[in-house]
Amino acid sequence: MAIPITATITMTKPKRPPIETIKTGQELKNWYWLKDEISAHARQIKVSPAGQKFDIIDRVAHFLDTGERRKPSQEKARPTKTATDWHKMPLTPATIIDAGYRNNQNVRRFFKNEIGSRFSFNIEFMNWMKANSGKTLADALDQWRAIEAKRKSGVRAEIPHHNQFNAYVQAFFDDNPGRSMDDARHFWKLKRSLPGHNRYERADLELTDD
Repeated sequence: MAIPITATITMTKPKRPPIETIKTGQELKNWYWLKDEISAHARQIKVSPAGQKFDIIDRVAHFLDTGERRKPSQEKARPTKTATDWHKMPLTPATIIDAGYRNNQNVRRFFKNEIGSRFSFNIEFMNWMKANSGKTLADALDQWRAIEAKRKSGVRAEIPHHNQFNAYVQAFFDDNPGRSMDDARHFWKLKRSLPGHNRYERADLELTDD
């Protein structure tokens, strides 16, 4: 009786090309880029590097496809002064959230003193803090508790579409609850080196560094 032969097919992972060799917007968007990389390339080709990473990618892609150097649709003024030294100033519930707000250890201490050791920053809360200048830390306390209550009820926070890493990690742990954060970062690093989307798939667990 003939013994069946099992063929092993080895797939070679495509290597990301140098950014300066990319000729079309679609090819640019097929790969994952750090903001520093896309910003440096934008400056090199005299495209505005202002704004969020995906704004810059869209601007560079538009230039590659049309030759037009599109200006940012809306410029945001960078705050020059802030009434609160978020790193050192004593914080109270009456402290106003201003444009200079930063997540840091001083802020973390305030929230832990008010809420207890269960406090931790999360994406939804950090986005709320950045978007709510003029409100107080008392409002922030109420918001954190509302987010926590929603989480306990099973309602998930919506992750912004541009935050691919957090979306990947969330889906990774949904599928692999026993894995560690180091595992999630490892497979994310392998996934982002491939062309196409950066969404988690179970097949990602078969990716290797080879």
